[in-house]
Amino acid sequence: MSTIKRLKNGIPVILVPQAGAVSMTFMVFVKVGSRYEEREINGASHFIEHLMFKGTKRRPSSLAITKELDRYGAEYNAFTSKDLTAYYVKMDATHTELAVDLLHDMLFHSRFDKEEIERERGVIIEEINMYEDNPASHMGDLLEQALFSESSLGWNIAGPRETIRTITREALVDYHKRYYIPSRLTLTLAGKIDSEAWELLEKTFGALVEPKVPADGSFSRCELTHKPTHALAFQQKKIEQVQLGLAFYGLPHGHAQRPAMRILATILGGTMSSRLFMEVREKRGLCYSVSAGHYAFEDVGMFVTSAGLDRTRLPEALKAIWSELEKMKKLNVTQDELQRAKDHIRGKWMLSFEDSANQADWYGRQLIFQGTMTSPEERLKAIEAVTGAEVRALAKQLFDPARLAVSVVGPYKNRKEVEKIVASALAS
Repeated sequence: MSTIKRLKNGIPVILVPQAGAVSMTFMVFVKVGSRYEEREINGASHFIEHLMFKGTKRRPSSLAITKELDRYGAEYNAFTSKDLTAYYVKMDATHTELAVDLLHDMLFHSRFDKEEIERERGVIIEEINMYEDNPASHMGDLLEQALFSESSLGWNIAGPRETIRTITREALVDYHKRYYIPSRLTLTLAGKIDSEAWELLEKTFGALVEPKVPADGSFSRCELTHKPTHALAFQQKKIEQVQLGLAFYGLPHGHAQRPAMRILATILGGTMSSRLFMEVREKRGLCYSVSAGHYAFEDVGMFVTSAGLDRTRLPEALKAIWSELEKMKKLNVTQDELQRAKDHIRGKWMLSFEDSANQADWYGRQLIFQGTMTSPEERLKAIEAVTGAEVRALAKQLFDPARLAVSVVGPYKNRKEVEKIVASALAS
């Protein structure tokens, strides 16, 4: 049973005890990501995440930080998303004090050393290169740009290379001061919870002071009433396998139809027995990989279908995928198919929630984006209550050609060639 408590400065702390656990995960969420940035500092959230591991006054280097955690076999990492940055340590619960102290030290006493910043510019640019050299990853970035062309949601989390080369230390420090404040923090502690954990949290995170002028937490919200300005994104690349993505506007966090959305994604492309996998790969042999999934943000979502295809058979594959989307709108879901999807979701969640890190992430995101929390059991009840008619109705609502964005990375001559292929496939 999870509980929410608040430190003396108002920071929410989610406690998720696990019976029989000997390890714990401590996770710190900062409600900031790339969609909060301005163009001239796009990539700042991600840059700062990197710098938090580069040394503090007490631990003056990255080695000083990692050495303490590696000694006890800890798992630790961080991630930046469109609307969130998070840091976590998972380790033997007897070392909870170290986890709390170290993350507090990293996040609020980092040195922002000039030499480290210069060195990290190169690291981040290589990270950008890595993702762009990966056709599937690059296709995903282009798909976001196409669907959210009028919003910062379409911007790359790592930022453009030129910004990473030129952003100043002062800009990074200012951004950190604006957003790494008590009112934008959420803490989660899951697993075996040390009896002295609360006192540790009060001494560290509870001592943080909210600035007199809080950060501007606004961002440009997505307008869903228009067709995506750039419905097709294309990148010419000499590769054997074409990467294809189709995206529609989805549902935000906490939406009442999210359980139906989970089932829709599972039936379409969530398993090796899903409709897309069986039709596009097993029956037609058009691809190696094909999948469907949904990604939620605070005010909107993104439903994605993606595939890695034989470069000569893109028209046939597009037609096959589009046909399956149309079938979801026109034909009822069978009771057997519906129940298999529900059973799959239940099984995956049961495995996932044995991990304290997944529990910490699950509860933290709910509180941040919904203001309330439901347990996995409560969410599974909602999944079980979904009907086939609700899934079909959601498909009809989502799969609107006027709200479609397409992304293609492959060895085609030019954009016009790809436009013809896409237009022909969707018209048939």
